[in-house]
Amino acid sequence: MITERKQQKDQRKTALTAGISLIMMTLASFFSYGFVHASLVVQGDASSTFHNIISSSSLFKAEIFGWVIILLCDIVVAWAFYIFLKPIHQSLSLLAAWFRLIYAAMLGIAILNLLFVLLLSNSMDQLSLSDQLQAQALLYLGAFESMWSIGLIIFGGHLLIIGCITFKADIIPKIISILLVIAGIGYVLIHLCNVFLPQFDGIITTLKFIFTVPMIAGELGFGLWMLFKGGKAPITT
Repeated sequence: MITERKQQKDQRKTALTAGISLIMMTLASFFSYGFVHASLVVQGDASSTFHNIISSSSLFKAEIFGWVIILLCDIVVAWAFYIFLKPIHQSLSLLAAWFRLIYAAMLGIAILNLLFVLLLSNSMDQLSLSDQLQAQALLYLGAFESMWSIGLIIFGGHLLIIGCITFKADIIPKIISILLVIAGIGYVLIHLCNVFLPQFDGIITTLKFIFTVPMIAGELGFGLWMLFKGGKAPITT
């Protein structure tokens, strides 16, 4: 009995850790990508983009800091999901954790490109804004988005596995599992198109329209469930 209570207490701590990390990651993502990146980067216009970055250097640094928070939260969530879901299916939980860690590694490489842009923009403060430097910096921004997009294909696989695992647990609402699976499919399809079929803008826009809500609601919904309900009762399958 004492051992069971301790295990349940540990599960509750793990669920809280996962839930808080997911919410932090969501907020940081909205800030770094949804707000800062979207407002500073003008696709295809190197001059406007780097005028924005140079004139809003602190904001761009805040974006990079936000991505670092996301990276750290992803590592924590990979561990927390594995610990929490291990009683349901250990092998799949471990596979899901590795998928997320691989995604986190690719995100880390992508963030390096933003640091290169920051270094170039600091040089541009002191030197003339040559077309070559602007084009080089825009290339790094493109590399960031491409690397992140490739990583999100793997992230989609991670969500698919998590959705399948949670579906086996009676205590986890089935709607959350379904949303996680749909979100995983959405990430895979959208970012496969981004990487291999970027010329089909219409298809990508349609896919985003279809999958945006479940992509947000799936993992965030699971995070909120983990925060308020996770670990309060034993997991049964």
